[in-house]
Amino acid sequence: MTPTATRAAADRTTRFGIAFIGVLLIAVNLRVSFVSVGPVLGNISSDLGLSSAAAGFLTGLPLIAFAVFSPLAPGFAARVGLDRALWTSLLILAAGIVLRSLALPGVIWAGTALIGLAIAFLNVLIPSLVKRDFPLRVSQVTGGYTAAQAAFAAVGAAVVVPVAQTSPAGWRLALGIWAGLALIAMAVLLPWLRRHRSGTAHAAAPKAAYRSPWTSALGWQVTIFMGLQSVAFYVLMAWLPTIEQSRGVPATTAGVHLSVFLLISVFASLAAGGILHRGRDQRLVAFTSGALTVATFLGLTLAPELVLLWIVLGAMGCGSLIVVALSLFSLRTVSHPQAASLSGMAQSVGYGLSAAGPVLFGALRDLTGGWTVPLLVTAGIMFVLSLVGLLAGRDRVISGPA
Repeated sequence: MTPTATRAAADRTTRFGIAFIGVLLIAVNLRVSFVSVGPVLGNISSDLGLSSAAAGFLTGLPLIAFAVFSPLAPGFAARVGLDRALWTSLLILAAGIVLRSLALPGVIWAGTALIGLAIAFLNVLIPSLVKRDFPLRVSQVTGGYTAAQAAFAAVGAAVVVPVAQTSPAGWRLALGIWAGLALIAMAVLLPWLRRHRSGTAHAAAPKAAYRSPWTSALGWQVTIFMGLQSVAFYVLMAWLPTIEQSRGVPATTAGVHLSVFLLISVFASLAAGGILHRGRDQRLVAFTSGALTVATFLGLTLAPELVLLWIVLGAMGCGSLIVVALSLFSLRTVSHPQAASLSGMAQSVGYGLSAAGPVLFGALRDLTGGWTVPLLVTAGIMFVLSLVGLLAGRDRVISGPA
């Protein structure tokens, strides 16, 4: 290899590394700021005098924001450019985290809504960034950033209570410290943003026409897949500890099991990202991952004494499914603007389903007085997810006239 070729290869490696670090810095902000609320929700409710319904709405507000604001993200990126849209979303996220932690009446709601808006935009736009900058490594990069966000979510859930207990500011500091992650990402990405000058260039350039995923059967298959896999994750996050405790498992042990779930899902995401690109399509991984969630909910119903086994299988299934779903936004589209459009559609519908899933699960529990019916119904939904995975996982793209 000539010196020139060697330098060119080194430059490509450096650019890839910098871009990948940028993706990871964005990804670590995608969950931790809202999943860290749950462990200190009792402190928040006591301090602010929230009812159970109000506390539940506080935890569900980000998911509602995801569903409402996700469709707006592609248009925002088209106007200001993808890189500027991502950086601005991080700024909104940092502002929302700080606002949520201030000791002022009502600001916790405004801050939480801003957090939901910012993460909705980031969730939608990061697959578009992967499509643009890593077109040949979509599944690997998606697996990497999905694992990073899950790992930081697990860390956040673990440290928020000790911080709240040891700080005079209590839960306000425990939730406010996560603004630092957004500020770090903004600082690191700012030179990259200035070099690309993408906002002006993209805003001024004529947009290539592409078919809207809203008019595509394949777009709806990917959307339904995204929504149903979200139901699996959020039902388990919301109800698994309660199910275990109702069957005699100590609360501390149930908490450890939840941490095990999150940890295993990190490795499952990395594994899925490593194998998705090896086959001709994604049908086998999508179906197998869905089948693991079917086994999880059936197992919790029929053999609850083997709960740790079902937790492991559920973590493997959910950790793989989210990587498949996010990868499909890039793999089933022809350009990064179309990827953003599909991502906005799928995440809007998907998070609407994920917000409704735990509520309906609880309603079935109240209606029947036990866990059998809601678990079996959810297992049936997961079977549908597996079948949809066979359709969405086929090797094709959304094309045709705009």
